[in-house]
Amino acid sequence: MDRWVIDFIDWAGYPGIFVLMLLETVFPPIPSEVIMPVAGARAATGDMTLPGVAIAGTAGAMVGNLFWFVVASSLGEARFRLWVQRYGRWLTLDWYDIKRVQKAFGRWGGVLVFGGRLVPTIRSVISFPAGLARMQLLRFLIWSGMGTAIFSAALAAAGFLLGSAFQNVDKVLGPVSSGIFILILVLYVYRQATWNRRQKMRG
Repeated sequence: MDRWVIDFIDWAGYPGIFVLMLLETVFPPIPSEVIMPVAGARAATGDMTLPGVAIAGTAGAMVGNLFWFVVASSLGEARFRLWVQRYGRWLTLDWYDIKRVQKAFGRWGGVLVFGGRLVPTIRSVISFPAGLARMQLLRFLIWSGMGTAIFSAALAAAGFLLGSAFQNVDKVLGPVSSGIFILILVLYVYRQATWNRRQKMRG
């Protein structure tokens, strides 16, 4: 998996980073915790720059964020809840988690969107309560953009430092990114395996 990500970024450059981060936000086939460090490492050893990598990753993620925001705001709470109940499991998207975040919105919605973008498990669902609450679009884009930019830049910078520290970065990057991917896959499988039990506990 990590080799494919490396080869794709080497081939497609900034547009490849944009596409991967967009896909990761809409339906996460590869976590951003793998994509952005790989891209940062390639910036240290190739033709791309660290700011360019951060901008491409942020832009791709923001398009995905906006997609889910529009879906949630367009469907409304009742129809969106039915959609989550039918398909949310495969995105590990729990209506209980969405409602828990939505209750905290109110006047602190912008801060929650910003902070949520910095937390791996929350960042993928924070667009939903924002959309359901009909948060002002410009406000959503500003707060979400700041959080997403910090998260993406931090991951890219970590990869950049890794790439700068090792002459043959592929030998280091491969095992590291594979380890991250396997860990996230294990967590995904765990959430699927315990899904029914958690739903019963929550009523």
